[in-house]
Amino acid sequence: MSASGGTKAIVAALGANLAIAVAKFVAFAFSGSSSMLAEGVHSLADSGNQGLLLLGGKKAKKEASEEHPFGYGRERYIYGFLVSIVLFTIGGVFALYEGYEKIKHPHSLEHWYWPVGVLVFAIIAEAFSFRTAIKESNEVRGKLSWGQFIRRAKAPELPVVLLEDLGALVGLILALGGVGMALATGDGVWDGIGTLCIGVLLVLIAIVLAAETKSLLLGESADPAERDKIRSALVDGETVTGIIHMRTLHLGPEELLVAAKVAVQHDDTAGEVARAIDAAEDRIRAAVPIARAIYLEPDILRTPPGSTAVPSGPSGPSEKRD
Repeated sequence: MSASGGTKAIVAALGANLAIAVAKFVAFAFSGSSSMLAEGVHSLADSGNQGLLLLGGKKAKKEASEEHPFGYGRERYIYGFLVSIVLFTIGGVFALYEGYEKIKHPHSLEHWYWPVGVLVFAIIAEAFSFRTAIKESNEVRGKLSWGQFIRRAKAPELPVVLLEDLGALVGLILALGGVGMALATGDGVWDGIGTLCIGVLLVLIAIVLAAETKSLLLGESADPAERDKIRSALVDGETVTGIIHMRTLHLGPEELLVAAKVAVQHDDTAGEVARAIDAAEDRIRAAVPIARAIYLEPDILRTPPGSTAVPSGPSGPSEKRD
């Protein structure tokens, strides 16, 4: 699965959230709706999140240095993790606090048409942003379900924007429901309840994002399909007869480290082994282009007692000479 940065989706979400944030704050100023205030802060936090994602993408492009020989690809993971923290602290916690205060000290809405009009506009704008994120995600997720795509995507930007936009749409519906109930019953408590629901939603999304980006920060291996391609490319059946063990690690969304100990024949010359390893590296890069850093160590397989054959194949032998 390709690791797309989803720049178009980020820019679309940023533009939509900035416009929506301004409209929500104006609606809050005229109506006094706590749902509008919470949603305004939510959209402002989302705008900051998209800014962080763009900044992370820019920093990740820096050239490798002596201090960071594998480059700065993981900057994108760091900023993705920061997004989850911002969403939790600024968006979720503030909405929970504002909802509690509104329920404790309710007051009727003024100029109800402001929040209703803004919410309708915001739903349309967020739907456009969400559609852009879905379109970009469909280009890279292949046959994966949406849940699998969120869990397995190595580029954090698209899952973040997808969950943010989904949360924004659901939050807008909750806010519209809270405002509607407050208008229908004349009880401002409903506005506070809608705000609390928005806070809970944002906290849940932030937890999911934090868990996924934490996994990326710790270091994830290549996808199963990519690992199979690498194993098939490694073994040529002549000089490289099998794989003793192999490890892969994402240095960034679009850069993969491959380290493997491969089995060679005991009577191969050093020159033959060196040429075979060079050829194996070329095959790996052709099969999985994001495999940038490749380290292969040749070793001689120890034949199991009572066996005259040397195991080989993509799965690799399990016993070797110490």
